[in-house]
Amino acid sequence: MIEYENLGRANASFMDGYRTAFDKVLKSGWFINGEEVKAFEREFATYCGTSECVGVANGLDALYLALKAFGFKPGSEVLVPSNTYIATILAIVNAGLVPVPVEPDIRTYEIDPLKIEGRITSRTVAVMVVHLYGKMCDMDPIISICRTSGLKLVEDCAQAHGAAYKGRRAGTFGEINAFSFYPTKNLGCLGDGGAITTNDPELAARVRSLGNYGSRVRYQNEVQGINSRLDEVQAAFLRVKLRRLDEINAHKRSLADAYRRGIGERYVVPAVQEGFFDIYHVFNVRHPQRDRLRSYLLERGIKTDIHYPTSPNRQPALRGVFDEACPISEEIHATTLSLPISFCHTEEDVAVVCEALRDFLRVKEEE
Repeated sequence: MIEYENLGRANASFMDGYRTAFDKVLKSGWFINGEEVKAFEREFATYCGTSECVGVANGLDALYLALKAFGFKPGSEVLVPSNTYIATILAIVNAGLVPVPVEPDIRTYEIDPLKIEGRITSRTVAVMVVHLYGKMCDMDPIISICRTSGLKLVEDCAQAHGAAYKGRRAGTFGEINAFSFYPTKNLGCLGDGGAITTNDPELAARVRSLGNYGSRVRYQNEVQGINSRLDEVQAAFLRVKLRRLDEINAHKRSLADAYRRGIGERYVVPAVQEGFFDIYHVFNVRHPQRDRLRSYLLERGIKTDIHYPTSPNRQPALRGVFDEACPISEEIHATTLSLPISFCHTEEDVAVVCEALRDFLRVKEEE
């Protein structure tokens, strides 16, 4: 059986470092807002290329706090790709704002810059881009639109740790940017965790305050905040893994190359573009008979996943909020299939998957 993900195997080579880090935190007796969090924030800001990083409890909170830090008027509109994970949209709604869908480029799955301007109204205050699957958006035209229109830019980097566009890493383009450290991410902790990055010290201070009950000084609460803090243990684990993030990304890029060599030309595979450094949190293919293909692969002992089976505009939770027709998003969600591409997988695993993918096409031809 080739599993889609096995976090025990993927984390096996980090275990000695994790144990050392855990013992250090345990012996310190300090578990919230301590030295490990401060050190991780410094190290992750340096890795990304920003001056500021603030750890929070999870990726959804990072997105929510990023938006709240601006102090937008309730009911203001935020443009967001129509094919993102629901967390991106929930952050907008939870912040008292209105999500406005922008369809993606069918070739890249990222927000289509050519469709952004047509969605801007007098109520629009920001564009939230999502670097889906570990591939960055086409940032130059998006930045130009934001500057011309006076809009704030926020990056959802939940799947893009170390991804880059024209030499700049994700999390450095927006005024404020959000990361998730969910365990399956390329930089994942052993529980929930998240962070924001920015080059604006005041925005960072607001996020830190909002995530600490609205307090900058202990027991003095300036605004109504929430409890959202990256804990010491997870920060310590992330410090261990961050030192090898480039190795993780290189491994996944090598598996992606192996998939491209082995799959053939009859599946839609992730686009490769000059100037983009993709880190393949997900390696997806598209096929019109996706569900049948997935069942066939499972019969061959290959587990897959779908990111994501339901387009956000078809989610019951977003009815009346984000439910206008989004045909490109719906086509992607109906045909996409995510193949195994974890740090625990090998090129031999990829070869087995590719053989099964080719066999599926032969079976279809014989029918």
